[in-house]
Amino acid sequence: MLEHRGVSREELKHSALVAVGTLLALGLLAAWSVLIPGVSAWENIVVAVIGSLRLTGPVAAAFGAWVAVRARRASPRRAPGGGSWHARAAPWRGRGAPWRARGLTGRPRAGAPGGARSGGPGWRVLRAPLAILAVVVGAFGATVSVLAMKAVLTEQAGHLAPTGLAVGAAGLALYTVIGWIAGWALPWPVTPLAAGAGTYALLTSPSGGSSFAARLAPGVAEPYDPFTGLSPVAFADQTLWLLGATGALLLVWTAVVTRRALAFALAVLAVLVAGAGMARMLIRPQAVAADEPMVYSCQEWPITVCVHPGMRGGLTELGAEFTTIAARLTGTPAAFSRVEQRSRDDADDLGPGVVTIHVDDLAPGYADRAASEFVGTLARPCAGTAAEGYRAIVTAWLRGRPLPAGPLAGHQAAAGWFSTLAESQRRDWLRMFYTDFATCRLHGPHFGGGARYHPVRVRGDHPAWPSGGVIRYPPQVPVPGSPYPALPVSSAARTPAYHP
Repeated sequence: MLEHRGVSREELKHSALVAVGTLLALGLLAAWSVLIPGVSAWENIVVAVIGSLRLTGPVAAAFGAWVAVRARRASPRRAPGGGSWHARAAPWRGRGAPWRARGLTGRPRAGAPGGARSGGPGWRVLRAPLAILAVVVGAFGATVSVLAMKAVLTEQAGHLAPTGLAVGAAGLALYTVIGWIAGWALPWPVTPLAAGAGTYALLTSPSGGSSFAARLAPGVAEPYDPFTGLSPVAFADQTLWLLGATGALLLVWTAVVTRRALAFALAVLAVLVAGAGMARMLIRPQAVAADEPMVYSCQEWPITVCVHPGMRGGLTELGAEFTTIAARLTGTPAAFSRVEQRSRDDADDLGPGVVTIHVDDLAPGYADRAASEFVGTLARPCAGTAAEGYRAIVTAWLRGRPLPAGPLAGHQAAAGWFSTLAESQRRDWLRMFYTDFATCRLHGPHFGGGARYHPVRVRGDHPAWPSGGVIRYPPQVPVPGSPYPALPVSSAARTPAYHP
């Protein structure tokens, strides 16, 4: 057992096992929260394991600081009253070897027992931090293995990027080394907590943004878009920066402790490596295009619905949702027979008969959200309360929801009249008045009219209206699509405009 608040080998081994278990549990928890629900793609796994550093990184820094504090307190200290130095060596140097005999460089001091150069080179000081790095990187590897085992049980789209995993391991190493140096420099009981909180604020909080610090911190820009490729080259540049920064910090600490010129020289070389990685990261665009053209996963009947191959599990529900909408829009300018999932940043026009949808994930309700967003684009939001109420009646029908009563009496009458129509009659009604719907020009007369409007009788076999019904239109508005001419406008009909 080490003296003066030191730690034994057994205690360190037990702490290492606890650290591995804690990092594995936190890594899986954090990675699971980052995974996009329902996306079966290797890129999703890579983003998740890198995102797990939000929790595991600060914990690794706190663990490194804790070991450093215990090791530093186990170092030789002068007894009260000016006595001689006494303490045993740190556990990574071998038990029973006097610290006074070897010092921080590992070289035997003058007058050391035995007088032989049994201490070895001064690089022995790296054993403790390297052992901690092995523990935390091993925990990261265990997290990756568990997620990979889950992934291989299902068919995954895309490819696994090894450089993306390297970013996660290198980022975790940077957290650990920062914690180790903080614990060695400030061997206080609160240092581990301060190291965890400090690294979270320094490296975790800015990740995912567009600032300079966010691009250098270990992480991936969020929200992750499956249609935006993950560049292995960009991951390699980020790994180069992280490994260079980690090596520079560790070698500078080694040089300070051992006073070795070679450590200083290697630290300078590590700084150059980090600078090269930083420069490559900053000159490369943050958003990259996919390396290969994406091959959609499609469902061909009754309409064609195509999604990202990693979201093929949502084809059935999306197909059912959009088939109903496509049937109701048949014969209108918005008619379509093909649905394609696209990135929100993709503004390309797909041409007639093809519509774009956005599906961010396959969390419950994804098809309803995609359909609501699409229907909302068919007609722009109306400025007035009256016009918006009539628009809401049509959009509710297109979405298959109960017709809203609306705040005005005209809305309630329109919803009541529209509910009396059969499904085929509603579709024919939308064909006739789609332009008015899309341009916020729907009024009460479109939904059965009012007392101040001239009646226009349509043929009883017209599919849009109940047999033999009388539909009222504004006297100045012709009947769209009707073979009959507009009713002549009388002088009385020119007086006040209709206000529902």
